Amino acid sequence: MKIQIINKSEHALPNYETIASAGMDLRASIPESITLNPLERAIVKTGLFIELPIGYEAQVRPRSGLAAKKGVTVLNSPGTIDADYRGEIGVILVNLSNEAFVVENGERIAQLIIAKHERAEWTEVEVLTETSRGEGGFGSTGVK
Repeated sequence: MKIQIINKSEHALPNYETIASAGMDLRASIPESITLNPLERAIVKTGLFIELPIGYEAQVRPRSGLAAKKGVTVLNSPGTIDADYRGEIGVILVNLSNEAFVVENGERIAQLIIAKHERAEWTEVEVLTETSRGEGGFGSTGVK
């Protein structure tokens, strides 16, 4: 699949690091570093603008290494970029650690995954089909 992209950053286009990678790293494209103190959040720009085909979305997800090593993650994970959005891709980062984290220009801050999606059509009814689970949720299946 080919996707149109405008790159206003000074960094290379996102790419798949291995043949089996699902995501491509997004890099910060910022004029100066951003310090995220504990529990602070910021929208970090990437300099990238994309045009997705209808029926596809781009998902912005955390990088596992950044989350595990630094406690920094994507706040609205996964963030969704719709096919009709034409603005710059921004990543909402949050620092969940006890130490300040500095985002530098060019730093890998998130992953981008391109995914096909369906559009639902609602059918209003008065009753739903019964199941053995019923209304049980939030741990009702015994998983702790």
